[in-house]
Amino acid sequence: MSADEILDALDPEQREVATALHGPVCVLAGAGTGKTRAITHRIAYGVRVGAYNPQSVLAVTFTARAAGEMRQRLRALGATGVQARTFHAAALRQLSYFWPQVVGGQVPQLVEHKAPLVGRAARDAGLSVDRLAVRDLASEIEWAKVSLVAAEDYVRVTADRGRPEPAGLSRAQVVDVMRAYEEAKTQAVVLDFEDILLLLADMIGRHHEVGDQIRRQYRHFVVDEYQDVSPLQQFLLDQWLGGREELCVVGDPAQTIYSFAGASPQHLLEFARRYPAAQTVRLVRDYRSTPQVVNLANGLMARRGAASAGVELVAQRPSGPAVGFKAYADDAAEAAGVADAAQSLIAAGVPASEIAVLYRTNSQSEALEEALSMRGVGYLVRGGQRFFDRDEIKRAVVLLRGAAVSPDESPLGEQVRAVVSDAGWSEKPPAERGAVRERWDNLQALVQLADDMDADAGGETTLREFVEHLAERAQAQHAPAVEGVTLTTVHAAKGLEWDAVFVIGCSEGLMPISMAETDEAIEEERRLLYVAITRAREHLALSFARARREGGKATRKRTRFLERWWPDAAPARAPRTSTKTQLADLDVEQLRLFESLKRWRLHVAQTDGKPAFTVLVDASLVQIARDRPGTLGDLARVNGVGASKLERFGLEILEIVAEH
Repeated sequence: MSADEILDALDPEQREVATALHGPVCVLAGAGTGKTRAITHRIAYGVRVGAYNPQSVLAVTFTARAAGEMRQRLRALGATGVQARTFHAAALRQLSYFWPQVVGGQVPQLVEHKAPLVGRAARDAGLSVDRLAVRDLASEIEWAKVSLVAAEDYVRVTADRGRPEPAGLSRAQVVDVMRAYEEAKTQAVVLDFEDILLLLADMIGRHHEVGDQIRRQYRHFVVDEYQDVSPLQQFLLDQWLGGREELCVVGDPAQTIYSFAGASPQHLLEFARRYPAAQTVRLVRDYRSTPQVVNLANGLMARRGAASAGVELVAQRPSGPAVGFKAYADDAAEAAGVADAAQSLIAAGVPASEIAVLYRTNSQSEALEEALSMRGVGYLVRGGQRFFDRDEIKRAVVLLRGAAVSPDESPLGEQVRAVVSDAGWSEKPPAERGAVRERWDNLQALVQLADDMDADAGGETTLREFVEHLAERAQAQHAPAVEGVTLTTVHAAKGLEWDAVFVIGCSEGLMPISMAETDEAIEEERRLLYVAITRAREHLALSFARARREGGKATRKRTRFLERWWPDAAPARAPRTSTKTQLADLDVEQLRLFESLKRWRLHVAQTDGKPAFTVLVDASLVQIARDRPGTLGDLARVNGVGASKLERFGLEILEIVAEH
């Protein structure tokens, strides 16, 4: 692609991002606004015009899947050679290179799970803990390390912040476990994930030649999902930069949902203060969701404070179905209702893989799995065993690798079908549900991926190329779509989207979760619901169950976050006030806008040969002057502005408001 072609593919705000090639740049990108598109085109444009050497760019993000997607997009744009990795993958690569030179030998083995070592550390500290306590202690140790809270400071810092004591232990006992855990790692000669970042940052700080070499290699940095950066990641980023300002960060404070794990939106919110010369660009055009979904998302975050609410989205898609709200008698009834609705959508032509059910806690999936199984609807529980770690997939990949050695002229799809048949795949899906159907669905995902990949390449893809593509996906944990309804927590749904989304458990105690006791925790729960809502492209339904069990006491109440929108939650109509009284409440600028609106109304009425009040009544003009709507969604909330008037007059009214 030429430089002009790269820019032509972008909207005005995305183009502004792509052409901001130097200096600190902060991109505030709302959900569905094409942030990945903007930053990958920025990198590709910089490479194309000669502003960047591809090997000098390091783009970091938070999941292997996101990094893999970024690499694929950059490759398609011709920006080969750019490094796109997670923080940990980039750090491990650098640490592995410099460790033999600085320390000697190879980097110690990495432990994927802390629990065994934490359990041992707790016993060494004289504590008797169960499995759940070990899990909580492991999470607390991880939080302390990513928050750069040393053991000697832990008691003071957590007390000052009001952080709850984990696992029913005192803060002093947690410190004992933290110290014993580090000793256990040293004795076992292993590192955990946080050590990778800590040791590399320390190595850069202590050994100038290491820092100099890294900074000569990487001159331009891009950080995606910057609202989720932890103090430790920011510390490493500062070491990489070494005082330079060639940094572009992308984030959305409204999607900060990992504060419990040490993430902090303050790095994003205070970016302009830290870099006074920074250019800030807002991406507000939502290409993902219908106006109905966007309006609910905007309303949920309205008036939360300009800094923390993120951007106000402007829907770009045509109107869609209304958002659904429903209360069920109990959990089983809710699961059955959602399963029935999913089945109806599938019958109407929505692919099962484009339907998701989101919930707050993993325990909520059990009733859904049973309800979907009873109806013969396939499903995939996200957050379980990784796709490429499943036995049937590992066996299929081995068979495919072996078959790729011998050339075959038949179409890719035929070759893959023939090979995976030996791994348990068949043309027709099995009648059984559960594990049997799940294995078939996984193998079918490989078959479908082969068909899609071959179709995209015009039937020229070889089996060897397909196997190489699978290897790339496995490394990035980028699983192909399995043809089934996705069941997942909202946290695990971050970064994903579906045509239809059901959000269940929208009740007090689940959303917000009962453990959220502080104002900050409640606001994080609100942001979590915002993330859930903005996963939906077209169909969105929110529900809750009044009781846990059938016949149980209906003690649950719908979440406070949706009180304004729930159908039977309409507030009592306030006594009407006269237009004269309303006008008296307007300030000078609002009165000027009101007069401009009146002049516009008179012109329209005279053109149509109708009385002025048939266009819009004074009360509607007063509300517009007072509220200053900036989008069609905002204008639709004005009393007296119905669908027909919105369609005919909406853009004219918004132009008048914009002039003021």
